[in-house]
Amino acid sequence: MNRAARFTKNGNFCQGIPVMHILYLLLILIAPFAGVNLLFIFSVVLFLGIRFSGKNVLCDRDATSLIFSLAFMLFVSVISGSFSYTYPFYIVLAAFAIAAVGNHKTSFSETDSVPDSSLRRRTIKKRSFSILWSSAFLALRIAAAFFAASWIVYWQKLPVSYNLIFFIAVIGAVTGSLFESIPSKIDKNISVPLGAGMTMWIFEDFRYWVSPEKMVVALVFSFILGVLAYRAKIADVSALLSAALLGVLIIVFSGLSWYLLLLTFFILGGGFTKYKYAYKESIGIAQAKDGIRSYENVFSNSTAALALAVAYGVFPEHSLPIIYAYMGTVATATGDTLASEIGTTAKGRPRMITTLRLSEPGVDGAVSLLGEFAAIFGSAVIGVLAYLLGISDNFILTVLITTAGGFFGTNVDSFLGATLQKRGVLSNSGVNLMATFAGAGISAVLYFLIT
Repeated sequence: MNRAARFTKNGNFCQGIPVMHILYLLLILIAPFAGVNLLFIFSVVLFLGIRFSGKNVLCDRDATSLIFSLAFMLFVSVISGSFSYTYPFYIVLAAFAIAAVGNHKTSFSETDSVPDSSLRRRTIKKRSFSILWSSAFLALRIAAAFFAASWIVYWQKLPVSYNLIFFIAVIGAVTGSLFESIPSKIDKNISVPLGAGMTMWIFEDFRYWVSPEKMVVALVFSFILGVLAYRAKIADVSALLSAALLGVLIIVFSGLSWYLLLLTFFILGGGFTKYKYAYKESIGIAQAKDGIRSYENVFSNSTAALALAVAYGVFPEHSLPIIYAYMGTVATATGDTLASEIGTTAKGRPRMITTLRLSEPGVDGAVSLLGEFAAIFGSAVIGVLAYLLGISDNFILTVLITTAGGFFGTNVDSFLGATLQKRGVLSNSGVNLMATFAGAGISAVLYFLIT
């Protein structure tokens, strides 16, 4: 008995002939001729057929969840057709293609699901992460998403630019890979296509794109920087992909200098996390996982910056307040990180920002004089660098507003830590997110008051 037949007999097609992958390709090929309504009905029938086929093996569960995701996205597309904001058919197929390429294989996870001898459960094992293979796999996902979307657009003669298709294919592939890298109990064949599809849908509505050449350069540049951070042990795989996604979007919507400014925060934050790390670890206040950042750290400190960078590209008529708000949010993230990492090493006990009573180092809302100076220093560095990078052309105004915005934003972080975080209303990531938006708002208000 040959190898393929042997696995077929056992009821596990995952390791034999890629029957399901051939079916996925056929679904994409017939999609423009079947249309969204007929394909939705077919996907539901296929889902029910696989779900109740009587087999209980891992590949059937993978196929079931992926077909379910396709059926769900098609359902949303059908329902949204009655509204002005329609979930495009070609994005559904692009998101499906991104997940189908990676089906049964997680290339961006540092753990692997290995079936036991009974094929009834998964065993999670740590495995190595290959930069070379993952880079090639990301490129394959981009190509699959572009082909699937272009196939629909071509045959249905939709008024959609292929530049836009490539733009959202890159965003979708990186987003899908990011969702794959995040540890979660949700099946990857559900989180990957739904996450990629929703992100592509959001950016498709902007009708904003750049040339494929610029998009590739932005992706390669930001991905390489993420790899360097991973190699330097200041970021895990999820942070690597988060930084790559941020880099692509910030570079194409606002420019390389904007991303370099945000990158300064990551470098300073990662560097000062290692500052007196042994001491901070000895008193129990060191950053977890040896200071390695995850996607939560990246997005909680950078979501405001990303929103402002996108706004800069979409609303150029409001560029000046957006620029100062951007500098303020990056300054807040930098100032808060330096205040935390340096301030906790100060001699003497800090004080609570709400009561000024003595507290212990590392307590949420505790501030020290050294930490406050560190926040001013970090914020000022961002202001000076923003001017040197050409983001703003007024040195005094840039440094003044950025430093003030970062300093006050850092103290908003401390205040929220002493109140909402201590009561369990906000997590540390939630506090960082709120504080960076506050820093952006403070800087924008200062700009209007001064000018």
